[in-house]
Amino acid sequence: MSMNSLGLNHFRLRIGDTDALPQWLLIGLLSGLLAGLIMLAFHYAISWPLQQTLPGGNPENFEDLPAEARLLLPMLGSLLIGLLLWSFASSAKLGITHVIERLSYHQGRMPLSNMLLQFITACISLTSGHSGGREGPTVHLGASASSLLGQYLRLPNNSLRTLIGCGSAAAIAAAFNTPIAGIIFAMEVIMMEYTVAGFIPVMIAAITSTLVLQLTLGKHIIFDVPAFHIQSLHEVPFIVLLGIMIGLLAVVFSKLLVTISRWQKPSLFIRLQIAGLATGVTALFLPQIMGMGYDTVNQILAGEGSLALLVILAVVKLLITAIAIGLGVPMGLIGPTLFIGAAAGAAMGAIGIAAAGMSVSDIALYAMLGMGAMMAATLQAPLAALLALLELTLNPNIIFPGTLAIIAATLSYRYCFREGSVFQALLLCSGLDWRRAPLERLLERTSVSTLMLKNPVQSPRSIDRDKANSLAKSSGEWILIIQDNQAKACLARADLQLYLQKLSETDAEAKTDVDKISPETIDLMAIPALRHDLTVISIQASLHEALEMLNHKNRDALCVLNHSNAPSGLLLRSAITHHFMHTKSA
Repeated sequence: MSMNSLGLNHFRLRIGDTDALPQWLLIGLLSGLLAGLIMLAFHYAISWPLQQTLPGGNPENFEDLPAEARLLLPMLGSLLIGLLLWSFASSAKLGITHVIERLSYHQGRMPLSNMLLQFITACISLTSGHSGGREGPTVHLGASASSLLGQYLRLPNNSLRTLIGCGSAAAIAAAFNTPIAGIIFAMEVIMMEYTVAGFIPVMIAAITSTLVLQLTLGKHIIFDVPAFHIQSLHEVPFIVLLGIMIGLLAVVFSKLLVTISRWQKPSLFIRLQIAGLATGVTALFLPQIMGMGYDTVNQILAGEGSLALLVILAVVKLLITAIAIGLGVPMGLIGPTLFIGAAAGAAMGAIGIAAAGMSVSDIALYAMLGMGAMMAATLQAPLAALLALLELTLNPNIIFPGTLAIIAATLSYRYCFREGSVFQALLLCSGLDWRRAPLERLLERTSVSTLMLKNPVQSPRSIDRDKANSLAKSSGEWILIIQDNQAKACLARADLQLYLQKLSETDAEAKTDVDKISPETIDLMAIPALRHDLTVISIQASLHEALEMLNHKNRDALCVLNHSNAPSGLLLRSAITHHFMHTKSA
């Protein structure tokens, strides 16, 4: 075996341990770099065609397209997407729900085919003016890139979970230029847990991807936010009311999206054409709903738009986005929630300003609060939403009113809609449950290589007395018995010692009686001793997979195979139990 192979195998063994910080720093860096490059490619794949085709070279200027173009463009996009998804039906699961599903049910192993299909169909969706965002596809792409990196390096499965978090954080950080919000988003929405060991590589990935985008695109600003602060504490009750109303709006959005997603009677191709027609017809009258709509959000933040227009924008954007995504158009919903929140928050602010009769905060403040509240409620990610507000505005004055609005929105959403975030509700709608017991979560975070007894002494089933004596004096508690080039069982070395001692005593007593002298050949599967029949498992597996294998095969021990399918260690059920009890008590 070459030195490079030995070094890589050592790296794999180390990274199976969540405390291997140097290795995780390197993996976080590689993950962020890879995700950042893919985000850059995705950015240009969307912006360049739009700059070439939309009036004025503005990649968001769908509003100035002729009426017939606004009608036909989403329909053409739906047709192309339908043909692609029909041709590659086995890879048609896309978006953040797919990422959570692969994390919950497939140890974080993301398929390359789904990643490629997500890239192409998301580009078609967003360039054809469908009402959606790029953030959902970017999370899928970032998570897939990081997972594929781990699969290529043949890293342990427990490390793939952290890599999914790295890719997701890198994607959100690059999409919004908000690395801190990206980190918390990955923890709250994708991994649904906070661990100190998992935090560091996720942070490195988010910062690296942000740096990649800033070095190539500059410090791009998505939303042009004016400086503001809350004018009076008398506005606090109104801000809480705003949060409650936005939370209820998020409930309507989630319930409508889940209800439409359950409508599976027509084929996916037909549903996509309905979505294209609905978007095109709506765009004839309200072109602002086309695409990501960040230009409209900036106009709202600048105080443009009447109260009636703001209400119409919020309601229509909510409806058309729920219809399009619910019917299967492969886009993200985070961008639309920001649009809906901005319009609804600005409308609430306009009402409050008109009713106050005194100097109150700028309408942009209420628009930003609406954005944060809508995002927090829909994703059930309050901390990520608050940090996104802080990073987007670079204004610490947003923290106090933002916290009030986000808490009110999150609680009102949770009270009225008990199925979790919109992604979790969509998973439940598909018959999948992301929830895991604490034991499962703990075991999924640990590799079998962490607890296995490394490089046990191996022996054939039948051996002579000299070999048996040598085995009895070897190190290690267990002896791995090999039969027909396969791991058959493991034998307690202490029991072999005891057996050989009794043989020696018997031979001493019967040395005058040749017929009573023990045979020279010993069958390790026949002597009285503690033995465990074995089944095999890959060294990449997690402890959760190991426990499932033990239960399925009704075994108490596993032989762990290395990447060359050679025995590398033994893992006992008792070691897993001790690990859980020790960690739980700690």
